[in-house]
Amino acid sequence: MFGKILIANRGEIACRVIATARRLGIATVAVYSEADAGARHTRLADEAWPIGPAPARQSYLSIATILDVARRAGAQAIHPGYGFLSENAEFAEACAEAGIAFIGPPAAAIRAMGSKAAAKALMERAGVPLVPGYHGEAQDLATLAEAAARIGYPVLIKASAGGGGKGMRVVGHAAEFAEALEGARREAASSFGDDRVLVEKYLTRPRHIEIQVFADTHGNTVSLFERDCSIQRRHQKIIEEAPAPGMDPARRQAMGEAAVAAARAVGYVGAGTVEFIAEGDAFFFMEMNTRLQVEHPVTEMVTGLDLVEWQIRVAAGEPLPLPAERLAIRGHAIEARVYAEDPARDFLPSTGRLAHLRQPREVPGRVRVDTGVRAGDAITPHYDPMIAKLIVWGEDRPAALRRLVAALGEYEVVGVRTNLGLLRAIADHPAFAAGELDTGFIARHAAALLPPAEQPAAAEPAVLAAAALAALRDQREAIRAAARASGDPHSPWAETDAWRLNGDGYQDLHLRPEGAATALTLRSHPLPEGGVRLDLPGGPVRAALEEDAEGGLRLVLDGVARRLSAARRGAAIAVFLAGHRPCTVVLEDPLAPPRSETAGSERVTAPIPGRVTRVLVRPGEAVEKNAPLVVIEAMKMELTLRAPVAGVIATVSHRVDDMVEEGTELVTFAGPSSSAAG
Repeated sequence: MFGKILIANRGEIACRVIATARRLGIATVAVYSEADAGARHTRLADEAWPIGPAPARQSYLSIATILDVARRAGAQAIHPGYGFLSENAEFAEACAEAGIAFIGPPAAAIRAMGSKAAAKALMERAGVPLVPGYHGEAQDLATLAEAAARIGYPVLIKASAGGGGKGMRVVGHAAEFAEALEGARREAASSFGDDRVLVEKYLTRPRHIEIQVFADTHGNTVSLFERDCSIQRRHQKIIEEAPAPGMDPARRQAMGEAAVAAARAVGYVGAGTVEFIAEGDAFFFMEMNTRLQVEHPVTEMVTGLDLVEWQIRVAAGEPLPLPAERLAIRGHAIEARVYAEDPARDFLPSTGRLAHLRQPREVPGRVRVDTGVRAGDAITPHYDPMIAKLIVWGEDRPAALRRLVAALGEYEVVGVRTNLGLLRAIADHPAFAAGELDTGFIARHAAALLPPAEQPAAAEPAVLAAAALAALRDQREAIRAAARASGDPHSPWAETDAWRLNGDGYQDLHLRPEGAATALTLRSHPLPEGGVRLDLPGGPVRAALEEDAEGGLRLVLDGVARRLSAARRGAAIAVFLAGHRPCTVVLEDPLAPPRSETAGSERVTAPIPGRVTRVLVRPGEAVEKNAPLVVIEAMKMELTLRAPVAGVIATVSHRVDDMVEEGTELVTFAGPSSSAAG
């Protein structure tokens, strides 16, 4: 067994590997870029070494730098996590040449399966069914477009290397193919250093089912059963579960045998995942991921195994801890990925500081949170925007689903937009409860899952009352703190009872629900027995904040109590009421200057921080509405910014490779174009 390992990764997977290593008594070495200085994984590891600037190519993708740290730190093995160098054959070879064990498959297996095109050719020779498509070496536009026409639209362009939805485009018509191909290639090159692609028939209602396989150096290869990963956005999984709903034993055996055969065909060693796409009674090989998967915890929950421990033991030369006949599924597990993104804006990544973060209470074997961040950490544009993975287990799927709904209800995040509302909506949806899953689930149920961002929920009486009481509480605490620090702590000016000479004591609060144009005025009257009378738009209520039995807060309105949490960030108060989506209310100063609004139709700004990768227009050029203007890369994803109106370009403010912040002006318009006017 190894005495010390280096984790060549960051975030939650680095923390996950550290947890197992600590339990096994293995010392750990973390690495970090300048953007990750002080990150959670650096604090959990026994050692943490800097490896360069924030861009991954200059830090987490630098083979020479990571190997140098491993040698200097005395690490005997390297765990690559997932992403970055985890499926890089050159890295695996470099580790071997340096005399450092690579906790992953042999380089030959990575090469065989690392190229989707080569893997499909190998599976075709082995008789594994494939989705109709083009997996050839020729990569010119004419060849790929001809292949797409032969396959029949819609088609799917996929990066030949890597995964995670990067370098992937669905193309519905031939006229869209060239632009989609360019975008897929750029994204693939940025994420994986390889711009080759393949083209496949796009199935309309497929399920995404994958098999976890494990192999050792003693000739043993086993299937650890399946996971259903059909709930996706942007071709990336957000909810995974094990076992797959509706999977019968015969099909499980057939898919497991196919996955084991695929692993044996390439001399596989370690943890791997064979991914299939299934429609009706048929299933087709998609790809093999030669690494640990993001969703591996659901397999751990239903098998009772630690897959990272299995990885480490196999890399140390030990046989698999259990034979196939002793493996079994127990209960049901579901994983929900919590992302910093805005579902209402086509899942645009969200950057910022986690001003408030409260995660569900972990219950061993029942509720688990894998995360690499803490309250106060920043979500930057340099890496994937995943905040955490929430994993739950139940005796059966309904029990697991109930636990998922409850745990998602406990999650609180302030500082960035998140997909928590979407995850809650999916978990509550009757089609999801019925196991009616496929990769188009979110698009098909978009009306229910992705409601308009400007819902009036923040104007609910309970939310307004909670925000008002939280503001009054903060005000009292600030006044009392100032009084204690003054020379006269008992001054009447330090009282907070709203007393007035010859008049009713009250205080007016001006609260503007998020998305509302104007503020509401709430009058608060302190009550002798404690609490206040609040004059809400719907009438007066008696309101109070009390401490609950667990040290939290509860809101009492006219005698009815509800648990709540409130987080303050400047003038904004985020209210989390049990059973309701979080709502933000802004405390406004009526004496402050009026807010100015900027018209958005004549200018295009950066929606998130990122790097400009393409500038497609120049000043004086006339463009039609929706014409592509600028391409920005952020969080391993390309965003094409399009013309909001038809007009003439007045200014183009940035060049390729410029870094821009959110809200930065990129393009402005001079006025309508002649073609638009005609």
